[in-house]
Amino acid sequence: MSEKKKSAIIIGTGIAGLATAVRLAVKGYDIQVFEANSYPGGKLSEFSVGDFRFDAGPSLFTMPQYVDELFELAGKKPGDFFSYQKLETVCKYFWEDGTVVEGYGNLDKFANEVEKNLGVKKNKTLQFFKKAKAKYELTGTTFLEHSLHRSKTWLTKKVLKSLLLLPTLDLFSSMHQVHNKSVEHPKMVQLLDRFATYNGSSPYQAPGLLSMIPHFEHGIGAYYPNGGMISITNSIFNLAKSLGVRFQFNALVDEILMEGKKAKGVLVDGKRFYADKIVSNMDVFYTYKKLLPNLRPPKRQLNQERSTSALIFYWGINRKFANLKLHNILFSENYNAEFDALGKGEVCSDPTIYINISSKHSKQDAPPGSENWFVMINVPYSSNQDWESLTQRIKQNAIEKINRILEVNLEDHIVTEAILDPITIESKTSSYRGALYGTSSNSKFSAFLRHANFNRSIQNLYFCGGSVHPGGGIPLCLLSAKIVDDLISEGY
Repeated sequence: MSEKKKSAIIIGTGIAGLATAVRLAVKGYDIQVFEANSYPGGKLSEFSVGDFRFDAGPSLFTMPQYVDELFELAGKKPGDFFSYQKLETVCKYFWEDGTVVEGYGNLDKFANEVEKNLGVKKNKTLQFFKKAKAKYELTGTTFLEHSLHRSKTWLTKKVLKSLLLLPTLDLFSSMHQVHNKSVEHPKMVQLLDRFATYNGSSPYQAPGLLSMIPHFEHGIGAYYPNGGMISITNSIFNLAKSLGVRFQFNALVDEILMEGKKAKGVLVDGKRFYADKIVSNMDVFYTYKKLLPNLRPPKRQLNQERSTSALIFYWGINRKFANLKLHNILFSENYNAEFDALGKGEVCSDPTIYINISSKHSKQDAPPGSENWFVMINVPYSSNQDWESLTQRIKQNAIEKINRILEVNLEDHIVTEAILDPITIESKTSSYRGALYGTSSNSKFSAFLRHANFNRSIQNLYFCGGSVHPGGGIPLCLLSAKIVDDLISEGY
């Protein structure tokens, strides 16, 4: 008699859920995936307004090897299914006084640019990035690719070496303090400080260890997926289907079925589905609140400070801007005031503005002579703010800032508009309070307080995605899938 095929149910088709489906399917699991929306991808989805196409969520692509790895695990050549190009300019930076810095993906070239336009000595920039790289190599691969909540992770020579070098890791300084000490120039400090927003945190509170994040872009590189960010979702989704993964859309999971301390299946629209393993790609807060109503939630983890959210304007623009790149930042004049406001649940009158224009690379995303602008402002998570009036005020301030810096009357060129605010983010993606990254990293202990990829009290239940370890953003979500795969493979 043949052995019964192992089975798994995955809740949600965010990028981590899709990656988990691929990894387990490769290992012979029969996989069913339930998705509340009518489309895959979660935040990493797309939509169109008239003749303009927009990637709805994450717009930056780094660490492409984590996507390639999924195809390699399935015995396929990644380039046959998914392709991307390295960006010469990772991001273009603008300040109110007319200063502009081209953030090249080549570190030597970037250091020359910084020296030329900011006066920061090339050697000082290179020295900072050398230290950032060392921090990543000492800690990143160990703690981002493995569970922090298992003793075996800590019992390695590499971790011991990291612990011996603890004083060099800046755990007891903030990112801002590390940057200020390293490069001193206020504009360069601000440029480096902005990387705290990659996990929804403040550079004035997040631990200095996170000053390794700039290395990902300027030391390793940033990329553009051909066809837009949606091609990441589509390629992994299609890979999963080719491996026999079954998807059900418009299928809201009502409950995770328990038998004692074991997760046994899910309840969907009155029907029960059973499997050996259950993986939730849903925000961990709502996984407990909605799907495990009879279980005592881990309050210490779930009550952590939420990360920031975003207010995004998707504008169809009826002209082209030769002075803009794919990624652009228009900095606020007072960064400290901006993050102070966010910490109070407010938005300052002069916020930093991020503009992404995918039509710079995918011409079909906008009509001829036009551009599709994804304009994002960091805002606090939702806590009873009046988002309708806030949105109008922020929009007006943002347009005025763009007009000043780019010397344009932008109002004359906006021909289509869609808006995503924290309330909509929560309703579309079940992200608690619209927080983009689950909990913030505004504490040196935040990495350890983030929910693990499992619960010691529940057998056969696992968690992946941006609200659990190792955190939010495409690379970390993909790594959460790897960690879940490892846990299941090791029978944990």
